[in-house]
Amino acid sequence: MTRSELIERILDANPSLTIAQAEKSVTTVLEEISNALANGSRVELRGFGVFTTRKRQARSGRNPRTGQTVKVEAKSVPFFKAGKQLRDRLN
Repeated sequence: MTRSELIERILDANPSLTIAQAEKSVTTVLEEISNALANGSRVELRGFGVFTTRKRQARSGRNPRTGQTVKVEAKSVPFFKAGKQLRDRLN
């Protein structure tokens, strides 16, 4: 599902909303999740899942074109763990 499809579904479920209001809602939720992760916080949506960040250690990698060894710096990456209700719904 894309962002625009999500907005369309919100509009279908809530006909009293305008396109701008639905767009603003989706944008606000996604920005708040992103901001929380950037600040090192954890975002828990009960029944859906938990968004966190994980640290990746620095390592040496390989450039696939040249085969040359390159240094990959340590970084934080987003991680999502599905909640029990979501897992049950999928299975």
